[in-house]
Amino acid sequence: MTYGKLKISEIINYSSLEEKELMKLVGSIENKSTHPIGKAFSDYLEENKIELLQVEEFKNIAGLGIVGKVNNEEILLGNSKILDKYEIINKYSDDEKQLAEKGNSIIYVVKNREIIALVGVNDVVREEVKEVINTLSSKKIDVVMLTGDNKETAEKIAKEIGITKVIANVLPSEKVNTIKELKKENKFVMMCGDGINDSPALAIADIGVSVNSGTDIAADSSDVILTNNDLKNIVNLINISKKTIRNIKQNLFWAFFYNSLMIPVAIGVLKPVGISINPMIASAAMVLSSLTVILNALRLKKF
Repeated sequence: MTYGKLKISEIINYSSLEEKELMKLVGSIENKSTHPIGKAFSDYLEENKIELLQVEEFKNIAGLGIVGKVNNEEILLGNSKILDKYEIINKYSDDEKQLAEKGNSIIYVVKNREIIALVGVNDVVREEVKEVINTLSSKKIDVVMLTGDNKETAEKIAKEIGITKVIANVLPSEKVNTIKELKKENKFVMMCGDGINDSPALAIADIGVSVNSGTDIAADSSDVILTNNDLKNIVNLINISKKTIRNIKQNLFWAFFYNSLMIPVAIGVLKPVGISINPMIASAAMVLSSLTVILNALRLKKF
């Protein structure tokens, strides 16, 4: 899940293409992606008034990246794992490490099985994220960063926002396995995500939470969608859930209290000891029971 607005922060160009032409090539393919990173490239093209190229044979490779053809030339975009899949020699791992240490998510640009550029995409952290993490921690809720980003980038962002446990460089299937392991430990798991790679984990979590700006498949896999994209609503969601359960228990108590008290009196069970009541009064008490439950439930509107 992104913690703010994604922006292209640094480009290392190994090709003979000018930067504008390189980004025109990359952005045209990323424009077809549903991953949140694709939005960073769309914004870049729009800001620099760069027109899109025609892309053919586009496909998404879950957890690795995307591929497409431009002018009959194959272009791969993704993390370092996509290089392993296509058996491409990585001569630029040191450059990747330097970009990652600055908190960038790294995208390799591969043309005809040759690396032609590295693009660093930076997640500008939202102001409310650190507050949300601190609030969750104060409620004794363990917060884990589960991400496909490389370890250096993930740990830098985690340190900035106050997360101490980081599981990085994982595929969508590995996210699912991590959640399964947590559930085996009898832990109740809420997964928050916004990308296509998060959707399997969102579906298997006890509660899946997506944001309105996320992908459609992430929203479809979620139980809850934060419509205004404010992460503080994660805390509100937990608070209102607890208050709702408390309210339900209170309503059950009052419903049983009136019934258990009035029904025996109304049918004359206590008449031998001199306690009796007109059944009409008992009926009125039952109405009062319903009103009590309704009014108690309506208190949630004040939350």
